[in-house]
Amino acid sequence: MATLLLKADPGEYSFDDLARDKVARWDGITNAQALNFLRAARKGDEALIYHTGDDKAIVGLAKLASDPYPDPDDRALNARGEPKFVVADLAAVRRARSPVTLATIKADPRFEDFLLVTNSRLSIMAVPAALDRVLRAMAGL
Repeated sequence: MATLLLKADPGEYSFDDLARDKVARWDGITNAQALNFLRAARKGDEALIYHTGDDKAIVGLAKLASDPYPDPDDRALNARGEPKFVVADLAAVRRARSPVTLATIKADPRFEDFLLVTNSRLSIMAVPAALDRVLRAMAGL
């Protein structure tokens, strides 16, 4: 089972919103690299939810409630004739006991090659297993 990190703007849709809604469609991803990470995900994979903006912290854990599927709101096709944009359903699992800030992550040399540090604009990324264990311990997940 893989772990992703999914970024959310808490002013638009926060982890608390996801917890309230139980399951929501995770959409709006347009970056090709982020879409590739989402396409590789499978139902049951977990996701660390990271709030952008003023928070800049991992605030919760969610689980993919579906495999990725074509975005029903955008029927564009890529050069291979496949759906250009995909979405997935996401379910809240639990809130972090201790949010893990970006500053904390950047200060830890174990994360120097982590995409959150090296490509901070990417909205979805894989979390390597070793870093996943560290982040979950730090967050109390």
